[in-house]
Amino acid sequence: MASASLPNPSLDLTLTPVGREGRTLREWLTTFHLASVVLDPFTNESSWILETAVRVMRQFSGAAVRVNFIMTCDPDEARAFLGPYADEFLVFCDPERHVVRALGLTELPAFVLIQSNGAIPAVAQGWTASEWKDVASQVATLTAWSKPMLPAPGDPGSFRGTPALV
Repeated sequence: MASASLPNPSLDLTLTPVGREGRTLREWLTTFHLASVVLDPFTNESSWILETAVRVMRQFSGAAVRVNFIMTCDPDEARAFLGPYADEFLVFCDPERHVVRALGLTELPAFVLIQSNGAIPAVAQGWTASEWKDVASQVATLTAWSKPMLPAPGDPGSFRGTPALV
């Protein structure tokens, strides 16, 4: 399910990365926008999209955007699910789903663009290549960067996400 935009989350929302101290959304957005892939490691749907998400995030790794995962689990579970990607990318943990709730998400996996002013101009929920492509295009336009090819060989077929709030 795609949505043109969601309500802006509070800039006082705390995002806590694996192995580091949490900071407010305002602080994370000081220098860069956020391009977040939100996953629930306890669902098949999140495992089906992991390689695609990594490919998309790598495409933007040099752009003026902070690519990251938001995982609905604790740090140990995030590391177990992501494997070496937990060291390659910024990973926020949200075991109580406070961030997911604040972003207004209803399905996971999700791909969310949060601009430096806290606005969410683009989001894709579940997996449909055209919807993720729309979010990626907005990231590319915002950062003057090239966009990833979506879909690409090896990407899964479309599927609905699982409930974001359980």
